[in-house]
Amino acid sequence: MPTFQNPTADAAEASEALRGLAHATRVLEDPADTYAVLGDLLAGVRSLRQVFDQLATAHASNQMRAYDDAGNQGAGASHALTAATELRQAAALLDGVHEQMDAAMGASGRIAWRPTPSDSVPSRWVGILFLQGQDADEVLAIIDRDGADAAIEHLAGFDMGEETTQAALVNGYVYDTLPAGPRDCTTSSGIYTLTYNHNHGHISLMRTHPEPPEPAVEAPAVKRTPVRQDARRQSRVLKDDDDPFAPSRSSSPSRGRAL
Repeated sequence: MPTFQNPTADAAEASEALRGLAHATRVLEDPADTYAVLGDLLAGVRSLRQVFDQLATAHASNQMRAYDDAGNQGAGASHALTAATELRQAAALLDGVHEQMDAAMGASGRIAWRPTPSDSVPSRWVGILFLQGQDADEVLAIIDRDGADAAIEHLAGFDMGEETTQAALVNGYVYDTLPAGPRDCTTSSGIYTLTYNHNHGHISLMRTHPEPPEPAVEAPAVKRTPVRQDARRQSRVLKDDDDPFAPSRSSSPSRGRAL
């Protein structure tokens, strides 16, 4: 935790935090997280510029206390002024960094990230609720304060399961593709996906709805290979006299009918 009073302790903690961030951003499972990270880094750049200015002032205002290792005060004062000048130049360079990061954050905020395509069972999207105006502002405040996952957890309480699904089917709130605008932010957690837009002031919570499996297709009947003509010739042909079920040549139509 920052002390707000001990510069060496806070500088060490800031260094460790940046080291941890460098490690954590090697792989970003959800690209939507980049927007929040950029926002925090942008605030960090502003604070870092202030730190550089204050360090420059500390060197310049205390030059009379500066000596070199040989005890030469003049040399020490010169080093202090040089350090102050370089720090002010570094602070000026951070102005350009701030402008570039601000532009990058603006572009990132216009991206509507979608879940990674998968080979799983195709799903449709069921609309749980759509908020705008003051209702949306309250949830957008949750996103700004606690993150999108906290907003999803809050809004998931409005999902009544099958009842919500049936209502969405009746009212036409079931979609084949995620209904998100080109400037909407999108984040997913479990079966829920949240889309939101700070500029337009709206929020939508969707839930995946798996498609029913297609009925199994019956296997086509096996086609039997017809017997070749020469093979039939090789088979033993029964004569009428040999066949107990064949009618006698000498029989008349009335044979077998007499009592």
